[in-house]
Amino acid sequence: MAQSLLLVLLGGAVLRISLLSTTYLNYVKPGFRPFLVAAGLVVFVLGAVGLFQEWRGKASAGHSHGPGVAWLLGLPVFAIFLIAPPALGAFAARSEEAPARPPAVALDAYGPLASGQVTDMPLSEFIGRAWGDSGRSLAGRPVRLTGFVVPSKKKDRWYVARIQIACCAADGIPLKVAVLDADRPPENTWVEVTGTWIDPELEELPQGTVAPELTATSVTVIPAPVEPYE
Repeated sequence: MAQSLLLVLLGGAVLRISLLSTTYLNYVKPGFRPFLVAAGLVVFVLGAVGLFQEWRGKASAGHSHGPGVAWLLGLPVFAIFLIAPPALGAFAARSEEAPARPPAVALDAYGPLASGQVTDMPLSEFIGRAWGDSGRSLAGRPVRLTGFVVPSKKKDRWYVARIQIACCAADGIPLKVAVLDADRPPENTWVEVTGTWIDPELEELPQGTVAPELTATSVTVIPAPVEPYE
């Protein structure tokens, strides 16, 4: 009975975070939702069938008791209901030794940016343009970046960051852009940072070795997005 109940609880937990809420986005990409729902349903049904068969067997053969310690197997499942871990945040991106992620597209594949207006841009694209675009398309173009706040050991800066995942949080890689000339909001606060790229003016840009820098003109605190990862 303990095994079947564990399956029911586990299947219910998966359905709760994937079918009845968006909590699953803290752990996987949106495209995995159908697979989570299907897996949750299968596990739940298997557990329910096991409980029903156990109940029928006890009704016809009398009551029996298994080892009480077996119920401890349910503790991890209850933990999912009560204390589900949040999405990766500032703690996962604190290291200043980790390099920024190199651009995921071919060099010079980025198009020109519109002049005279602020461009909303993912951090991955900003980093790619900063270190992988010899045409320096970011130069003089205001952009708006969205991410969470990560402190820096250097007093003149802090980072706006976001975790990039391929499929799930286990393969997450922190993307960080150094923010200058702006007061730092509290750690892990989600913000929109508007500013302009600081061109290092190097003949060969150090692709993906350090975080690119941004001179901020405004920093706006925002609610955490439903989908926290890039």
